[in-house]
Amino acid sequence: MARAPLLLLLPLLLAALCLASLAPGAIAAGRKTVGVYELRKGDFSAKVTNWGATVTSVVFPDSKGNLGDVVLGYDTIAEYVNGSSYFGALVGRVANRVAKARFVLDGKVYHLYANDGKNALHGGHRGFSKVIWTVKEYVSGGDSPHITLYYHSFDGEQGFPGALDVYVTYELSSPYVLSVRMNATALDKATPVNLAQHTYWNLGGHGSGDVLGNTVQLLASRYTPVDATLIPTGQLAPVAGTPYDLRAPTAVGEHLRQVVGGSSGGSAVYGYDINYVVDGDARALRKVAAVRDGASGRALELWADQPGVQFYTGNFLKDVKGKGGETYGQYAALCLETQGFPDAVNHPEFPSQIVRPGEAAYKHDMVFKFSF
Repeated sequence: MARAPLLLLLPLLLAALCLASLAPGAIAAGRKTVGVYELRKGDFSAKVTNWGATVTSVVFPDSKGNLGDVVLGYDTIAEYVNGSSYFGALVGRVANRVAKARFVLDGKVYHLYANDGKNALHGGHRGFSKVIWTVKEYVSGGDSPHITLYYHSFDGEQGFPGALDVYVTYELSSPYVLSVRMNATALDKATPVNLAQHTYWNLGGHGSGDVLGNTVQLLASRYTPVDATLIPTGQLAPVAGTPYDLRAPTAVGEHLRQVVGGSSGGSAVYGYDINYVVDGDARALRKVAAVRDGASGRALELWADQPGVQFYTGNFLKDVKGKGGETYGQYAALCLETQGFPDAVNHPEFPSQIVRPGEAAYKHDMVFKFSF
């Protein structure tokens, strides 16, 4: 029986002891307990925990008025602590992969924690998805229900240089619109920053089966091909004429068996797990993707201001015990993670992710527009 890493046992115990159900209203800054915080605007609601700044549910009606939770997740904080799928989490300091868990910045070599073979993934074994964030502001209802979370990342955390102040705000900004605003400020050293929101979406409902029949559209004419370990080659390749061409609404499963999205036990695992180069101004808020579930009539549009979006189809989900007694299998959801390009710290030809003290802070905005 595998033992949980010591660094994870303490937060697990703390989470189990401190988990609290919070009453509606506004609360002040400074809490370090782990809680679940509901945002509600009529029949549209979301829940967030300050463990990993994680979205644990999003509920809105289908075309017949039936409410459904469209986010995969767990019933308890302890399961989020021990989970390995990053359900709903905010991942960083550098999302996605860093080749060989190393990079050079300003002439110095930095070694990261390798947690994906020889590579670093989503900030290391204890990245931002595996820490307690501080609740700075919480308003559960009214015109703009929102929660702002803060995390101070120390110099050397998971091998990254420099102290970093990080904020994320989740807000129900208008009927059936969820806004996510992230920013990070380097305090004393230059550092790479690439945050991503890792929610798994199933618009039919989190326990409704696979998403292969959903239609997806990605407003991206190019993608970043990868090697066998899912590290970009450095090329920006056109999607035209390939199974990666999702510029027109396409069923998720239509070309999925033509795409290798990793390997397991030496065998290929089919599915999407690839970064797309989003069309348009790389730092302007623009439409990135659209998804629709025909059975429920639910749909979402994603708008964001990052150069890339990782499209992942839950290739490695297998018999995961989820919330409400549901079991999640392969392709039970899809992820749309807007981001800088993977391994950009080792590819000078990619848009830079370096944030320096005294210069512009890192900024990343996402807007999810739901309909039914």
